[in-house]
Amino acid sequence: MINGVHMIVYSRDAEADRDFLRNVLGFPWVDAGDGWLIFKTPPGEAAVHPTDGPGHHEIYLMCDDIKSTEAELADKGVRLARPVSDQGWGLLSAVRLPGGGELGLYEPRHPTAHDL
Repeated sequence: MINGVHMIVYSRDAEADRDFLRNVLGFPWVDAGDGWLIFKTPPGEAAVHPTDGPGHHEIYLMCDDIKSTEAELADKGVRLARPVSDQGWGLLSAVRLPGGGELGLYEPRHPTAHDL
């Protein structure tokens, strides 16, 4: 029935953020027409968290080792948007996109579902 998930990142500079996904993160892509790029992402998983406020969505890039990922990104001129914090269940930071947005960066310490 469901064969995938399509994420959308809204950006103030879509071309710069597409370039980041293509050339910095190395995500493969297809051109859906007129330069509208759609990227293949790594395997993913979804979680539902409770909230007392309005619902919202977040996107996190997962990694096995956040320190080595930080070093790889630094070699490409990318700095983390904030220091890595230990949340107990994982290590958390974010990558600032050229368009001004952020993608979370996350090293989980719990069992993951993306390889099931």
